[in-house]
Formats: sequence, structure tokens, C-alpha cells
Amino acid sequence: MARPRILVVGAGFAGVECVRRLERGLIPGEAEIALVAPFSYQLYLPLLPQVAAGVLTPQSVALSLRRSQKHRTRIIPGGAIGVDPRAKICVIRKITDEIVYEPYDYIVLSPGSITRTFDIPGLLDHARGMKTLAEAAYVRDHVIAQLDLADASHDEHERASRLQFVVVGGGYAGTETAACLQRLTSNAIKRYPRLDPKLIKWHLIDIAPKLMPELGDKLGSSALEVLRARGIEVSLGVSVAEATAETVTFTDGRVLPCRTLIWTAGVAASPLVSTFDAETVRGRLAVTAEMSLPGFDGVFALGDCAAVPDLSKGDGAVCPPTAQHAMRQGRRAADNLIATLRNQPLKPYVHKDLGLVVDLGGKDAVSKPLGVEMHGIAAQAVARGYHWSALRTNVAKARVMTNWVLNAVAGDDFVRTGFQSRNPAKLRDFEYTDAYLTPAQVREHTAALHTGT
Repeated sequence: MARPRILVVGAGFAGVECVRRLERGLIPGEAEIALVAPFSYQLYLPLLPQVAAGVLTPQSVALSLRRSQKHRTRIIPGGAIGVDPRAKICVIRKITDEIVYEPYDYIVLSPGSITRTFDIPGLLDHARGMKTLAEAAYVRDHVIAQLDLADASHDEHERASRLQFVVVGGGYAGTETAACLQRLTSNAIKRYPRLDPKLIKWHLIDIAPKLMPELGDKLGSSALEVLRARGIEVSLGVSVAEATAETVTFTDGRVLPCRTLIWTAGVAASPLVSTFDAETVRGRLAVTAEMSLPGFDGVFALGDCAAVPDLSKGDGAVCPPTAQHAMRQGRRAADNLIATLRNQPLKPYVHKDLGLVVDLGGKDAVSKPLGVEMHGIAAQAVARGYHWSALRTNVAKARVMTNWVLNAVAGDDFVRTGFQSRNPAKLRDFEYTDAYLTPAQVREHTAALHTGT
């Protein structure tokens, strides 16, 4: 009898934790496990702003998928671009652009999310995100390049546009990105004696009336005070109306000379969700508390792409798309999948949020562990302690700790590594969102497969 085939889509927090749990929980030979992932690492996304700022090296937050002691998973290097749940076939585009078809008996959907964008003129052409390792490395090169070019320029208007930076999004990603990169430029300016430090201006804008409202008024205000004390201009209730290569226009009418627009205004579920003709909640698949997808045999969904009921809160609440929920959902989904194979009852996912941490760089942070509000050095210790402990491998922990200590002692060399090409990358160049198939296209692919054409 053929062994059941389990296919896990996505190597984020949810997918990797699911695979690790399956490798530990399944008896050898009980099932085949395959993981679809474009890269052979799990990205520790919360530390990306520190990669962009040069505090951490890219390798520090890229955790190898092949360091498992019980590595029994076949890794397919590519991305799932469509699923036919009736034929139980996943359409995969490999990193070579070859299209392959992977049959499965059970599929775990954890493809994560993409950067959420809006129909703003020039946004897709001139903004950069902070969602992938390549983007973080690219943004770092780009920011340092602006300092180099401004230093070499004799044109005052060009200098002004190169030394103004705009970050859109007052959530965790945007706030940490603005804070960390502002520290980068304030430290780097000491190496540019021809540049006036007063010319460097950072802007953080968000359409919401409050900064990081999830933290509460007190901690949100504390973070706001830290940013403004550093000279970052924070504008709330404001967004981008238009972007060009050299200007950014705000919805309040201001036009800034600016060549750096970093877009972190939220995320949306992976386009893979649209493959399924299933109920959604704000674009995320509506799953049961056991993370199974109603009406679809052998399909589990979790992480950013799924609206998992938050039983600890009740009243129809769903779990927020955070790392701590994704990791725990991955473990529970694996347990439920193993229970399914063994005809055992499934268990619902229940987890009370442990709190939030926001690293603002240096000695600045705000944290809310277990509901206790903290700021300053104590909050920084909690924030970095949480991230360090959450890293999956001891090698990653050693690298991150070494980087933190080295950066604190020796600082940064502000070196451009060559990620920025002569042709500036666009927002969509990093996430390949144009590669996904529609449900009709998926059916065409699988129908051709069945007929052998």
C-alpha cells in the first residue's frame, strides 16, 4: 500500500514548525513529506529591519532548512502557484521556471502573505518593501548609495532629494524599519564630512490615527516620543497620493523631494488563496479551529493565509498574523494531520497571545510581555531576548548574538555590497505575485496532465 503523501506549502514560521513536528511525530515510513519553498532557509522576518540597518548579516536571519536532526523531508525549490483540490495536485513553478505537478493526499497551506498595495500612481514602480531578505539587502544598499551620491553631488536640489527618506506604515515593520534605518544614516553621516547632518530627514507616515495601536496608548506614545526625539517626522492620518522617481506626494498636499520610498503598509494573504472556491475572512481562508478547510478533503491552512479562530478571545475573533501564532499553529496542524492518519480525534488550536515587542534600535524599545508595559533598556532586553530565544537553531543564535555584540563594539562600515543594480528594482520584483494561476488556469494545467497533452 502506497504511503500517504503530505505536501507542505511555504517555509515560514508555520510551515517549518509543521514539518519539524511531522518529522518527529511520524513513524519512519508512515508517510512521505515534501516541502515547497523557493529558498532553502526559513526567514526570521521580525529581524529584517536590523539586516537593512547592518546590525545583522543576512545569513544570521536565514535559518537553514537542512539542519534538522531528523531531516526526512524532500524540499522542492520553487513556489506553489496553484492547487487543484479535486484532483489533489499542486502546480509548482521551480526556481528554474519549470512547471511541475506534485500530487498529494494531504496538503498544508502556509504560503504566508505578500505586501499589501493600493492603486496609487507610481507606487509599484518607485517603492521598495521590507518583506524578503533580498529587499532588506537591497534597501540597505540603496540608502547607503543615496549618501554616496549626495556626497558626490554639487546640486543642492539633488542632495535634498537623496537625503529625504519616507517609510509608509506605522505598524511594527514600518516603525522598526524607520527607527533602524534612521540610526544607520545618523551613524553613517560621520563618515561624510561634506554632508550637513541636518539635511538628512526621515518621515514615517500612516493613515491610522495612532502609531502601533495594538500596544496601547501609553506604549504607542512612548514609541512616538522616541522617534520624534531622533528627528523622525511622524505624520498620522496621512498616506501617499503619488510617487515619482524624485518626489513623493502626500494626501495632505505636501510634495517632498525624495528618492527613497519604503512601503510597509500591511500585508495581504498569498494569492494562492484564490485557488480555492472557499469562504474567506478579509482575504484569508476561513478554517475551523482544527485548521482544516471545510468542504475540502485533506486540506489544512494556517499562518498568514488562514483566518484561524482565536478561541482564547471568542466572539468570532481570529488570530492575528504574527510569528508566535504561526509557530504554534504549525505544531498543532502537524499533530492534527498525524491524528487524521491514525484515525484519532483532532484538537483545536488555542493560544493566548504572549505580548508584543518592538525593537527601535540601540537602547530604545517598547515591549508588552504578558500585558506588562515596558520601555527603554528593560524593554530592549525583553525584545532581543524574545527574538534570540525564538531562533530555531543554535547556529543562528550564535550568529545573531555575535552580530549584536560586534555591532555594539565596532559599529558599521557602511559598505554597499552590490545588490542595487543600475536599473532600480520595483516592489513586485521581489515577490513574484504575477506568477500565480487563476482557478481556471489550474484546471487547464491538471486537465492537460490527465490527458497526457
